[in-house]
Amino acid sequence: MVDHLANTEINSQRIAAVENCFGASGQPLAVPGRVLLGEGILTKECRKKPKPRIFFLFNDILVYGSIVINKRKYNSQHIIPLEDVTLETLPDTLQMKNRWMIKTSKKSFVVSAASLTERREWISHLEECIRHLLTKTGRQPSTEHAAPWIPDKATDICMRCTQTKFSTLTRRHHCRKCGFVVCADCSRQRFLMPRLSPKPLRVCNLCYRQLLAEKKKEAEADRRQPEPIGSAIPAYEPSSGDDSDKSDDDKAEQWPADTEFYTSEVSWSSFHS
Repeated sequence: MVDHLANTEINSQRIAAVENCFGASGQPLAVPGRVLLGEGILTKECRKKPKPRIFFLFNDILVYGSIVINKRKYNSQHIIPLEDVTLETLPDTLQMKNRWMIKTSKKSFVVSAASLTERREWISHLEECIRHLLTKTGRQPSTEHAAPWIPDKATDICMRCTQTKFSTLTRRHHCRKCGFVVCADCSRQRFLMPRLSPKPLRVCNLCYRQLLAEKKKEAEADRRQPEPIGSAIPAYEPSSGDDSDKSDDDKAEQWPADTEFYTSEVSWSSFHS
């Protein structure tokens, strides 16, 4: 179907319509070989509360944005290369059903569909496009994923110290490494994670210590290996992720940093003695 639609007038018109809906705030989407396969409204679990978002599935990218006027105007366009996407089906919660997680190296988040059938169709088409792209490029599936942010309402206290209670004066923050909701005292450090951003990002104290230990270990390993003649220090490419520090305004026993909140069968608080 993709090959059949690639160079058709109807496909060009559909892509142009999507570009027009995003207006000047969106990036151009028409490139040779790109096909618009489907679109629909999914509920995205955001930091403050679940919000409807428009999603467009192309054969090589997933595009989503905020709905300004339904079927006429969208903004806050985000473009995700499908080669970087991994999907994970999630159990229902009291608030949301038919959920799954879209995981990438720069940003991971949870969405839900209006029905089980709709979720099945979205996941089926996404996985088919991902398989086709990986086969075409010879790449392996991505194994490193950004941690999804725990929603603000998931906890009233800091998920690290479990002492600080959040209020209108005591703000919530998010660790960019583990995604936990933490207080200011538990997240005073920042660390450079080039995969996520060219600037140092807020991390919790536990993740900061772990990141420092990993950096020290890598530095020691580099010192043991002779440097090739004429080699240069590789430069990091800027991240295209949108989770900058500015999103803070919107957005005993230690816990393992890789604890997966969304897939764990026990509540986060039961990790503490």
